[in-house]
Amino acid sequence: MEIYDVVLIPLIIGMVQLLKLYGMPKRLLPIVALVFGVVGGIIYVYPHDIKAGTLVGLMMGLSASGLYSGGKAVVKSEV
Repeated sequence: MEIYDVVLIPLIIGMVQLLKLYGMPKRLLPIVALVFGVVGGIIYVYPHDIKAGTLVGLMMGLSASGLYSGGKAVVKSEV
């Protein structure tokens, strides 16, 4: 995994936000972030190694959902 592959995390956050705007239930958003992460990991980061792609994808999806919820908590506490 190269450093520029980490760019997928903000992309996942953006796609999840779009789904949220279109009315997807909030309880499903972390699962969607994981799915986007795994798909991105398998297709883009490690297309020839499904195990490594899945592991990296889980990491990206968890980072995207954690980054969103962590940032949301910080914003709510400051306001």
